[in-house]
Amino acid sequence: GLLLLLALPLAAHNGPPFPIIVDRPAGPVVISLWTHPDVGIGTFFVIVKAPPGGSIPDDLKFDIAVRPATGRLAWARYPMQREWLRGQVQFNASVPFDAQELWNVQVFVNSKKGSGQSAASVEVTPPGLGRWDLLFFSSPFLGIGFLWFRALMKRRNVRQLRSA
Repeated sequence: GLLLLLALPLAAHNGPPFPIIVDRPAGPVVISLWTHPDVGIGTFFVIVKAPPGGSIPDDLKFDIAVRPATGRLAWARYPMQREWLRGQVQFNASVPFDAQELWNVQVFVNSKKGSGQSAASVEVTPPGLGRWDLLFFSSPFLGIGFLWFRALMKRRNVRQLRSA
């Protein structure tokens, strides 16, 4: 109960992101698009690789555009921010999703060496149970702790009976 009272909402997701585009040429680079598409805020990660015999341009910029597959909303475009990682070029964006449904996604790449785009679809999922996730995912550990406590209490009662 104390853990539930102290639990604060976190800006995290339930589970790992997954790829919707893998090693696809787009303009002057090869990209993989990973996502964690939750209703509310979904996250996208573009991992950039140089094409065979090429290099990654320094002036590379990415945008991501989303739209429900039903067409009920117009395309919304969001800039992606470069993340400076050791040994990997990655761009990230947070995108608001208002409903659980199939969404079309387009990634746009721009550079002096060329531009391009790639498209995919993704099913936006509802966010987890919020604070209840903590209870749900910790229940196996709480169960083991309860069994361990019961075993200790039984052992204690047996020792008390033997010493009496």
